[in-house]
Amino acid sequence: MSTSYDQKGSVQTDPLSGEYISGLYGYAMILARNHAEAEDLVQETYVRAIPALGRLRPESNIKAWLFKILRNIWLNQLRKRRNDPPIVPADEEIGSLDNLVNPGKTSYEIYAGEVERRRVRAAIQELPMESREIILLREFEELSYQEIAGLLGCPQGTVMSRLARARSKLRTLLAGDQ
Repeated sequence: MSTSYDQKGSVQTDPLSGEYISGLYGYAMILARNHAEAEDLVQETYVRAIPALGRLRPESNIKAWLFKILRNIWLNQLRKRRNDPPIVPADEEIGSLDNLVNPGKTSYEIYAGEVERRRVRAAIQELPMESREIILLREFEELSYQEIAGLLGCPQGTVMSRLARARSKLRTLLAGDQ
């Protein structure tokens, strides 16, 4: 979060300073499966969130709120497209963060890590949409069960059972690759 000061000298933080962009983008990629659409979803999320920020209660969970906005935008786009001709998704895009080199690792460790990341990503892409979404929210974005339940509009127990099934399917897919 960026920090600024108001007229009285009190510290003010900007909750939309960009610290959530990476997570939102990852979630958008899981939903849209397209780099350009994912970027558009994140941008539209911030466009809608900024004017509404002043109406949030101080105790609000901004991260979960932003994910909810992004998901609602995506669902609205899906509804709108139902009558449009189908779009063929492009091949999986590799984010620029994947190309960063870690100087503390040997070239073999970097290569093995990249192979494993691609293998897991490919297995996740084979999961049904509901499973991909719940894996991303819990494992990558580290949202709580309660936050995911609020985001998806279902009971916490449903989140836990869906996550257990998604993890099981992912284990099965990864075991089949070996």
